[in-house]
Amino acid sequence: MSVNQQAHTGPPYGQPQPGYQGYQQPAYGGQSLPGVPQLQYGAYNGPMPGYQQPVPPQGYFPSLGFPSKGSPVSLNSDTSSLAPNFIGSLRAPPTSGAPPPASGASHPSGHLAYSQFEHGDVQNGIPASATPMQRPPASQPFLPGSAPTPVSQTSAFQQYGPPPASVQQLSNHMAGMTIGSATASAPPPAGLGYGPPTSVPPVSGSFSATGSGLYTPYSASQGPPPTSVSQGLPLAQPPFPGQTVSTQRLPTQVPGFAPPPPSTGVGPSSYPPTTGAPRPPAMPGPPLPGQTLAGPPSSQPNHVSSPPPPSAMSGLHPGPPMSGLQGPPPPTHPPQPGYQMQQNGSFGQVRGPQPNYGGAYPGTPNYGSPPGPPPPPKRLDPDSIPSPIQVIEDDRSNRGSEPFVTGVRGQVPPLVTTNFLVKDQGNASPRYIRCTSYNIPCTSDMAKQSQVPLAAVIKPLAALPPEETLPYLVDHGESGPVRCNRCKAYMCPFMQFIEGGRRFQCCFCSCVTEVPPHYFQHLDHTGKRVDFYDRPELSLGSYEFLATVDYCKNNKFPSPPAFIFMIDVSYNAVKSGLVRLICEELKSLLDYLPREGNMEESAIRVGFVTYNKVLHFYNVKSSLAQPQMMVVSDVADMFVPLLDGFLVNVNESRTVITSLLDQIPEMFADTRETETVFAPVIQAGLEALKAAECAGKLFIFHTSLPIAEAPGKLKNRDDRKLINTDKEKTLFQPQTSFYNNLAKDCVAQGCCVDLFLFPNQYLDVATLGVVPYQTGGSIYKYAYFQLETDQDRFLNDLRRDVQKEVGFDAVMRVRTSTGIRATDFFGAFYMSNTTDVEMAGLDCDKTITVEFKHDDKLSEDSGALLQCALLYTSCAGQRRLRIHNLSLNCCTQLADLYRNCETDTLINYLAKYAYRGVLSSPVKTVRDALVNQCAQILACYRKNCASPSSAGQLILPECMKLLPVYLNCVLKSDVLQPGPEVTTDDRAYIRQLVTSMDVAETNVFFYPRLLPLTKADVDSDSLPAAIRNSEERLSKGDIYLLENGLNIFVWVGVSVQQSLIQNLFGVSSFGQISNTLSALPVLENPFSKKVRSIVDMLQGQRSRYMKLIIVKQEDKLEMLFKHFLVEDKSLSGGASYVDFLCHMHKEIRQLLS
Repeated sequence: MSVNQQAHTGPPYGQPQPGYQGYQQPAYGGQSLPGVPQLQYGAYNGPMPGYQQPVPPQGYFPSLGFPSKGSPVSLNSDTSSLAPNFIGSLRAPPTSGAPPPASGASHPSGHLAYSQFEHGDVQNGIPASATPMQRPPASQPFLPGSAPTPVSQTSAFQQYGPPPASVQQLSNHMAGMTIGSATASAPPPAGLGYGPPTSVPPVSGSFSATGSGLYTPYSASQGPPPTSVSQGLPLAQPPFPGQTVSTQRLPTQVPGFAPPPPSTGVGPSSYPPTTGAPRPPAMPGPPLPGQTLAGPPSSQPNHVSSPPPPSAMSGLHPGPPMSGLQGPPPPTHPPQPGYQMQQNGSFGQVRGPQPNYGGAYPGTPNYGSPPGPPPPPKRLDPDSIPSPIQVIEDDRSNRGSEPFVTGVRGQVPPLVTTNFLVKDQGNASPRYIRCTSYNIPCTSDMAKQSQVPLAAVIKPLAALPPEETLPYLVDHGESGPVRCNRCKAYMCPFMQFIEGGRRFQCCFCSCVTEVPPHYFQHLDHTGKRVDFYDRPELSLGSYEFLATVDYCKNNKFPSPPAFIFMIDVSYNAVKSGLVRLICEELKSLLDYLPREGNMEESAIRVGFVTYNKVLHFYNVKSSLAQPQMMVVSDVADMFVPLLDGFLVNVNESRTVITSLLDQIPEMFADTRETETVFAPVIQAGLEALKAAECAGKLFIFHTSLPIAEAPGKLKNRDDRKLINTDKEKTLFQPQTSFYNNLAKDCVAQGCCVDLFLFPNQYLDVATLGVVPYQTGGSIYKYAYFQLETDQDRFLNDLRRDVQKEVGFDAVMRVRTSTGIRATDFFGAFYMSNTTDVEMAGLDCDKTITVEFKHDDKLSEDSGALLQCALLYTSCAGQRRLRIHNLSLNCCTQLADLYRNCETDTLINYLAKYAYRGVLSSPVKTVRDALVNQCAQILACYRKNCASPSSAGQLILPECMKLLPVYLNCVLKSDVLQPGPEVTTDDRAYIRQLVTSMDVAETNVFFYPRLLPLTKADVDSDSLPAAIRNSEERLSKGDIYLLENGLNIFVWVGVSVQQSLIQNLFGVSSFGQISNTLSALPVLENPFSKKVRSIVDMLQGQRSRYMKLIIVKQEDKLEMLFKHFLVEDKSLSGGASYVDFLCHMHKEIRQLLS
């Protein structure tokens, strides 16, 4: 039983379960639905997304493949064929001690079958549901009206759809690869009123790619989807209930293809018999003509994977669901109490290989049609490999409509691309914390074996949508928050009260602590405090405590923070119009400084500095008629020439500040000074904050490499010749340690630096970015800044940066329950010891990624807990503690780990790990390590969790089926594989940017969103359905929008209708469209309004304002646009998705052999 989930009092075994949203199942409970394969397994009890299963090497089970293009499809309904990696639905309770049906191969009626896996797998009693929640391609909504209580989640709102069916596998033909999909439907348990097994003729031929290919949309009107079939192919109708059909599989003849020959080690395709008799596994048969089954993989160009080696892993056990290109998603719910885990091919836990039992028995033929010549090998069809778009759409349709309730341990949340509401019932919202896996291995050996990194991406001050409640602020008075005596963990929902409520046992270290008298409360009959629901810290996953003076620096409460605006007034900045623009904007922006919810005005004070080779400080005291300027030319020994009048309240000094902002552009209008300093500017801001005894933020607007004589002076060291050499790492490292020391001083004072860069040439972002990076600040870069094209983007970024929620002088610590500990941290911060993450400032966009390692064994019963505690000063100067708690499951079976991973979070972690690696290792080493780690993750799954099958098939875990495509995007990114147009500064900038991105940002950054604008419905609020990032998906008669979080491209095909061009751009022909537009013209027609509303909506979802770039097909800018079509080969040498998948397959096979 999976760890620590509240018991789930599901409906009796095998009873009809509530349907998945989107799959109405009027008849699911005894009658079959018309047009839907009949099911023959027990009630569906465990998560397993439908997985698509590619065609095995040339000859293969009739049941395991797709029809080739144009062929009629027929399916085996409940004598369903199982993909080798299918973990199948639950078995029916065995009758009379005979082994229950394993998910498996079909047999003609009358044939005795043997359990596909070990004989020891027989179990009596009701099988358990499989592991905790998991994200399938889809997951179920709660039942209307059954809102869960925080206490326990019952299965009343866990809908079970029919078991998902297919499994994803890629099989390689000799030169190319084809993908097919096997599918399996689950029969009901014996003894329920289901009709006898029915059968549909099997599929023959190879995968047919029509339309969206493998990811067939489900029909909305009927229960279980058909076994995976390509769109547009006819489906054989299953018989009606009560109708007896023999389980003989009928070969389907497809013109030009002989029926499939006996299996060649593709894996068991055993069918459940109608009675409880055991049955034999399917066996490897003779190789087909033209198919080699011997010899190691030979290397082939372009990562085309080689012929399958003989090893068809024996003794392997069914594992978690495989990548489903199809099939309803598993429910996310805790397992049923008291049931044993299921082992053979069902959704339960999976055993590792067992001694003395081989895998499939060799020799038994697959009953079906006689062998014929194999279909000709063909290149892997892009439609037949896992599609990010399909996975995102499936998750949206299945998990977007119901709130995500956090009351159950170890639930995998919906994807970041899904809009969903969160109801906090004891675990922190996924907006605050996302994990790479929600079910972590009990031992370090198991973690090492899987190579899945255990990490959490934490965004402590994340902004919430208006419908969700901000964390409650709890004030315990002078005594402060209640904490564990030993490990100092804060009171949280997982603490256990004992001795009538007089003491509590810590859930992190097990130490028992006295409850302070003022905090005492009686317990109810369940051992819960009677004030459980009245106290956020006992009932919610996220909340805040008001900190006492003990939590403050020097034991005194902090002053409100200050913002200091520091403007470069050198020749470049003045000439480009930047100085005037900043001064104009600040006049109005100062009215929008952040403030506490109910305050009339912001408590933040402001100050102003301008600089070139020297610094100018301004006294803007409210009693002055005119501002006063003081110049400090001794930049080697920086000091602040005035205390009183430098940092002021905006409203009190408004007239003086306005006068100053009017005068600055005039004062420097005729400057000839081109050189700038940089480090002294930061030192000046730091000294001003020290003198004022407060924390704060410096907004520095800077244009050029600081070459003037001063501390922190830099030289131009840009050298593209270092790319792809061992010295390439120096391009990412600061050229002097001066800035590291300066950053350390800034953190100690709570001085955060936000840097706005406007370079016309190299200015060494790797060095200038050190202080912003280590103080928790941000860098914004506007290369070749031009007023007319870049003004909007800069002003929007500046407004958001000044207004957003920010905490100062922050310290974050992550505590864990015994067994794991936080060992590594990634993000924009400074660490002076091994446990405390220190940030001078932390805003609502910043994330800290934490990696965990085992230091002891974990137990499945108690699971694992994380508590992130952030101590910070609010913008009103209030010292607070924000606490986020999360409980995870622990597993002893690798299958459970693989069933509960979150690929988007995994990619976020791997990208950050790689981007830090380039500081110390050659880029090629970093790339190879990434590929190797992912190959190990997938090989471990294949070896320990997937059913035995031919090595010619690539088998991916369901929730990691997008790992190859996303990983390839990381490998092709500018940091790890720059094209010739990417500057050294760009790479350093992207490297720092990604390091503090959250999961939603890395998702769209590495795999951009591509929308066909011409397909947009002008009458609805919805976006058009996204398409895959490949040039072959573009039509020259359409207009597309591509966004990656930094840029928005609008690509216009050469054959777009003139009326569309007129409506969107206000010009009459394709040739007249200007590609220098920085915004779409405001035109009064439905198409223009719709497209502009889409752009505005996307801008609103991102933390930075995206630059709009118009790209005309066959224009020079198109090369830049194509760089973001990440499924294609890149100009800088990056592999296409298809080639990379073949390459990964080869790597996995090498590891397995």
